[in-house]
Amino acid sequence: MKSRVSLSPASPPPVSSPRVSLPRIALHAFLIVTCLVTLAPLVWALYASLRTYDDTARNGYFSVAESLTLDNYSNAWTQADLPHYYLNTLLVTLPALVLVLLFSSMVAFGVSRFSFKFNLVLLMLFTAGNLLPQQVIVTPLWRLYLLTPLPEWLSDSGVLLDSQVGLVLIHVGFQSGFCVFVLSNYMKTIPHELSEAARVDGAGVFRQYWQVILPLCRPALAALATLEFTWIYNDFLWALVLIQTGDKMPITSALQNLKGTFFVDNNLVAAGSLLVALPTLVVFFVLQRQFIGGLTLGSTKG
Repeated sequence: MKSRVSLSPASPPPVSSPRVSLPRIALHAFLIVTCLVTLAPLVWALYASLRTYDDTARNGYFSVAESLTLDNYSNAWTQADLPHYYLNTLLVTLPALVLVLLFSSMVAFGVSRFSFKFNLVLLMLFTAGNLLPQQVIVTPLWRLYLLTPLPEWLSDSGVLLDSQVGLVLIHVGFQSGFCVFVLSNYMKTIPHELSEAARVDGAGVFRQYWQVILPLCRPALAALATLEFTWIYNDFLWALVLIQTGDKMPITSALQNLKGTFFVDNNLVAAGSLLVALPTLVVFFVLQRQFIGGLTLGSTKG
């Protein structure tokens, strides 16, 4: 006797709900608390910048605002002369950023694509620069800048001291080590067959670097550009040490113009701080995709 074969479609297997474990709950709780703690100062500065000084003086900073206004932003823009200091900062940040990435990529190309006797020593030498605290060399560097002459069209003082060129050079010197370390590790993951194929086609060393290897390093360069722009833009130590003329100071010193000798309007300072931080936020959001891709560039390489 023949058995009947059922032609009805098989029912899908039951879908099990994901288990919610205690470590997973603790991890998410920790991340939420960390996020709130990180954002709290920024949110509080934004809230304070929208309040008037009379409101906070009468009711305190930990109170509900009677009214919100944007007057602090317009006052900070004019009183701190922010457009002038924005220009000063860009004259230092953009050249320093371009030179850091250019020189670092050249050094990384040499130590990662070619084998020579002092290859590893050269890489260690550039990386060791990150281990030296900047405050250690403040005094000898100040004396060196005082004795190094510059043409008058580059520096009004005639020396590296009190010149924006000196700020560019010190940022290039201190930031190149980290960039060389990152770029050299990334270039080592690029197959050497690409360089060999370019060499067979008649490409010289510089052409291999400029047209073959460098375009493949765009994710790493974008991530480094975001970090380096933030670090150089926010620098205040070297500007305070090496710049003596107030009109040449970067944007980080503009907040000092909002403070009086015997009186400080913290609401005005909060508005000025947010305006000063605005360019770094713009750069991050513009390069956000490339920055995240650069941070995870080695996660899928075996």
